[in-house]
Amino acid sequence: MFAEQLVTVSRRPPVELLVAQSAGSAHRALLVIHGGPDWDHTYLREPLDGLAGTHRLVMPDLRGCGRSTRGLPDDQYTPDAAVGDLIALLDALGIGRADVLGFSYGGLLGQRLALAAPHRVRCLVLASTTVEAVPARADIWADNWAVVRADAWSDPSLTGPEQTRAAAVATAPTDLWRQELLPAYLRRLESVRFSAEWLRPLRAGILPPALVENAVPRLAALAIPTFFLHGRHDPTFPVSVAQEAADRIPSAGLEILEEAGHMAHVDQPDAWLAAVAAFLT
Repeated sequence: MFAEQLVTVSRRPPVELLVAQSAGSAHRALLVIHGGPDWDHTYLREPLDGLAGTHRLVMPDLRGCGRSTRGLPDDQYTPDAAVGDLIALLDALGIGRADVLGFSYGGLLGQRLALAAPHRVRCLVLASTTVEAVPARADIWADNWAVVRADAWSDPSLTGPEQTRAAAVATAPTDLWRQELLPAYLRRLESVRFSAEWLRPLRAGILPPALVENAVPRLAALAIPTFFLHGRHDPTFPVSVAQEAADRIPSAGLEILEEAGHMAHVDQPDAWLAAVAAFLT
């Protein structure tokens, strides 16, 4: 279903992105931006592969991630550099305008892409992400997630990609709401090619924030059709942030999936895919 290739998106520094694509017209392209950022795109292939018959899925690994170029200087891992890569990728693939779906951290990059090159974005799906700083929360679910996440990064015996993998596995039970799906989700994580390229500048304190300043009024001014898709029980980004943003952006819609957490596409794959498909129609 997917054809994979390396595409040159920068020459200084040299950067190639691994991109998986389904067949289809450039006029029906859906650019999918994964989260992490030290993950790859593969954890999103299902259920998005269900759109392959109607859309040309374009699913890259960001710079430093998966099978894309790694080993860049730490100051070359920035949200704006990643967005520049994505615009160059669209150019290289002959895609003038694309529908864009950003998941989690990828949703922040999707917002930056829309603001940097609004003429390249037909519509924007913001899945399991945020447009504002996450407020302090007192709910037990979120607090437990934060504790688990902190513990996941504290093992001194792990470094690099194995630490990123260990953190993803440790937080899996709280990223999912439907715990009966946990074994299958853990199997999905086994195939993710984790990295730790973005972790280095983060820990060094030189990674610029991905959060867009004044995102809500700036996105509202673009008038790009926007769709927030969120799990009711997301411990990473509370659903209230998406609700408030959708209320303030006239061109935005919102769907909240019950019985779903941060990995809402795993908790409720059929409903999640149907919501995306309906918006893109």
